[in-house]
Amino acid sequence: MTNPLADPYFVLSKVYGGGAYLKQALADTPVEECNRARTVKICYGVLEKDAWLDHCIRAFAPKSPKLPVRIVLKISLYLLLFMQKKKYMVTDNAVSLVRKLGKGGAAGFVNAFLRTFDADKVRLPQDAIAALSLKLSYPAFALKRLIAEYGEETAEKIASAAAEGVTVRFACGKEKIASYLEGAVYENTPFENVYRFRSFRRDEGYDAGEYTFQSVGSVAVADMVQGCENILDACAAPGGKSVLLSQKCGHVTSFELYPHRAALIESYAKRMHRDNITIVCRDSSVSDETYCETFDAVLVDAPCSGFGVVSENPDIKLFRKEADLAGIGRAQAAILDACAAYVKRGGALYYSTCSVLGEENDGIVGAFLAKHAEFSSEKAASPLAHVQKKYGIQFLPHETGGAGFYFAKMKKGERT
Repeated sequence: MTNPLADPYFVLSKVYGGGAYLKQALADTPVEECNRARTVKICYGVLEKDAWLDHCIRAFAPKSPKLPVRIVLKISLYLLLFMQKKKYMVTDNAVSLVRKLGKGGAAGFVNAFLRTFDADKVRLPQDAIAALSLKLSYPAFALKRLIAEYGEETAEKIASAAAEGVTVRFACGKEKIASYLEGAVYENTPFENVYRFRSFRRDEGYDAGEYTFQSVGSVAVADMVQGCENILDACAAPGGKSVLLSQKCGHVTSFELYPHRAALIESYAKRMHRDNITIVCRDSSVSDETYCETFDAVLVDAPCSGFGVVSENPDIKLFRKEADLAGIGRAQAAILDACAAYVKRGGALYYSTCSVLGEENDGIVGAFLAKHAEFSSEKAASPLAHVQKKYGIQFLPHETGGAGFYFAKMKKGERT
């Protein structure tokens, strides 16, 4: 059996040292299969608590350790503070790992740090926002925005929301679905054939297209889009919404900027046996007259900060910076502007994000409507718990099982 800190270390080194996203790092790193669940839990946990773990290290280290040692200490502290592992066991494994990594000179420091660390002696800063930011390991700039929009109590719930299990959408018959549900711990969602499981082991049914893993947010967005003959999914990868929309629309055109992500849509559609999807590799923010007034409806599931889904993607809290928001907003506006021309008169333009920040949601839609008099806001509705905003509806992660997202519907007026 390997050192229990080793596999998490090699995964997290790709995140902290190479800027990799956690899901990709986990996929690309060979890990001990019998302990994969433990490794995944540790990696997600360390990133979820990153700011607090950094604060703990600063409180007990005279100077900041180099990155490899800092990663080992973060894993060790997570095991001590959040998995209640024995201090002697964690310390021994941490010292052993730094030696195997060729960092023997730091072994004494790691040993002394972990043996003397006392969580009760870690103090929070006096500034309320800074203290809450550390407590929740949530970026202060985003936390300030949440508090301003939702109030402190709801903001704290949003920032601390956890993903609740895994959501599975079935595409097989009721008898087969019943066989998957038998003996499992699950709960219903408001959507047909979509269930949330405490745990769900992938089997050959996945490759056969009997089911797919799809977030409740993705399902809810597709559910709110009305069926039509010809729809554009303007930011389509990895393809979940395109595939689901292909069941209620005659034909789906899926735009994707990057070829490797366009390939994901193709693979997804093939696995789920959908043949009414056309994939086009192109930039949705650049207007193309070829598509002018071509579609009955256009869905813009825009790139965003991702602050609605940090429970599933904790690396967002690590990588996303306040300075990024302006560029994200410009990209969102550019895609909406370009895709507006593709909607037929009388057709619908849908806008969604996986963000809980108003400037990416109602802010973008309000600015778009001010520029495009041919469009008007229409009320959207969903069976999933949500908050009504001026133009669209906001779903909050602590009310939906971890998925925070936004959806707005606009209609293009007929010619007069």
